[in-house]
Amino acid sequence: MVYDFRRPDRIAKDQLRAIHLLHENFARSLASSLSAYLRAYVAVNLVSVEQLAFAEFTQVLPSPTIMIALGMKPYDGTAVLELNPGLVFPILEMLLGGTGQGAARIEREITEIEQSILDGLFRIILNDLQSVWQAVTTIEFSILSHETEPQLLQILAPNEAVVSMSLEVRIGEMAGIMNLGIPSITVKMLRQKFDQQWSVRRSAASEDEHARVLRLLQPSELRLEACLEGPTMPVSALLALKEGDVVVFDYPVDRALDLTVNRQLKYHGEIVTSGRKRAFQTAQLAVRP
Repeated sequence: MVYDFRRPDRIAKDQLRAIHLLHENFARSLASSLSAYLRAYVAVNLVSVEQLAFAEFTQVLPSPTIMIALGMKPYDGTAVLELNPGLVFPILEMLLGGTGQGAARIEREITEIEQSILDGLFRIILNDLQSVWQAVTTIEFSILSHETEPQLLQILAPNEAVVSMSLEVRIGEMAGIMNLGIPSITVKMLRQKFDQQWSVRRSAASEDEHARVLRLLQPSELRLEACLEGPTMPVSALLALKEGDVVVFDYPVDRALDLTVNRQLKYHGEIVTSGRKRAFQTAQLAVRP
């Protein structure tokens, strides 16, 4: 494994995958919360999870934009949440009674009044974020400051690594990106908690999943057919048959029959009787070619 001494706060790929799963849950929870808050159908999809230098994280953000620095009690790190203006202004319009589908694209800093209106939106986002992180550890996310210019947000050193999560928020025909950056050094401190939580979850999820799948399968119906495979003949030859003709099937009488389940070959066996009914007795499991 290659170790980069310039970035000791890098986290392992398996922990990055755990963070990906965690924020997929966040996306689903946030979609439900925003749908109720905005009274419109909202879809939230996790687009990417990656490690970046803080300078790289801020360089890809639009200017101006809407950013908030987040406290992470009881941890010392500071996270950042950014909402693209293309997403914020339609939401503001909806909160003020409009449809949010205005054609004009607004690119300006938000006013103090608009910022106050957005506080309710941020509270919902942070509440859902805090809830999903409860699966790993208790973190109290709080707003420390607001900023509109990415280059002026001096909460981390430019070369300090952050775990960057990008989520697409879609409301009707309108869509925008929400970015969340958490210091990698803080996430790395939680490595043991991630390992404990996800190992427990995998064990519990495995048993729960088996029970759930069994419940789904029990009422299902399968189509069983015992088939005698043999040669084919054209319909014209079949219609031309007359009394006394012999049709050779070239099929040994001791050859096992095929039993298909939903038209998929599964077993070999023979036709038997069970009381007054015909039955199929399996002899062996069919071997797939």
